[in-house]
Amino acid sequence: MDKSVIDRRLEQMKAEGVIFETNVNAGEDLSVRYMQRSFDAVVLTMGATTPRDLQIPGREWTGVHFAMDFLRGQNRKLNGVTEPTIHAKDKRVVVLGGGDTGSDCVGTSIRQGARQVIQVELLAKPPQQRSVDNPWPTWPHILRTSSSQEEGCERLWSVASKEFVGENGGVRGVKVVDLQWRGRECSEVKGSERVLEADLVLLAMGFVHVEHGPLVQEAGLCLDQRGNITVDEEAMTCVPGIFAAGDAVQGASLVVRAMYQGRRAAEGVERYLAGR
Repeated sequence: MDKSVIDRRLEQMKAEGVIFETNVNAGEDLSVRYMQRSFDAVVLTMGATTPRDLQIPGREWTGVHFAMDFLRGQNRKLNGVTEPTIHAKDKRVVVLGGGDTGSDCVGTSIRQGARQVIQVELLAKPPQQRSVDNPWPTWPHILRTSSSQEEGCERLWSVASKEFVGENGGVRGVKVVDLQWRGRECSEVKGSERVLEADLVLLAMGFVHVEHGPLVQEAGLCLDQRGNITVDEEAMTCVPGIFAAGDAVQGASLVVRAMYQGRRAAEGVERYLAGR
């Protein structure tokens, strides 16, 4: 999305009376106790930002990074803030994860001048058209190619990562193995192990849950089995007056669902304030 669209929306919200406080780390710069004293209701919408890690041998090698650390660095450069500390120029890049974040890593790596980019997906390659068990109106599980992938990368499906191979402290490759999928079950293909050469490995395997930092801990929020914030039918957490919505509640998902939950939380806050 073009940043001008976001800027336009921000200006509209400011005109409606919304006050934005930037460069503030809620839970650290502003304590939960302060927010509860200063506001009649608090709504938490900080997303599911804890990335899914891959704890396999060699994880400690330098050159293995989370995707968002790589992408945020590029954004800071584009905004004229700082040069990225993680750069793909002249490197062999392996992106682990076939989703949107992985696609962003592919495009950014290519534009930074990577020598080679390989994107690895654990799941099987989707079909070109809907299968009989994926009828309308369910979400079409079909093969998609993003503009970033069209810029030039090798895409691998049904491949599992076994080990990060390194030398002199830095990553030099990813040992992988092919998988044979049968429904939801998979097995390794014997004799298919190999090493994908890599100087930079980007972990883009999604996000597990909201960050369990000072904000969540100090407030004493209740979490579900997946580590997300639990709420009732009014979008209120187990702490009266504190609401939550979006990915912080449901885990990483689509923006339309976050928008729906945001509206639901706003309605819950309105009823809560009206009843005080």
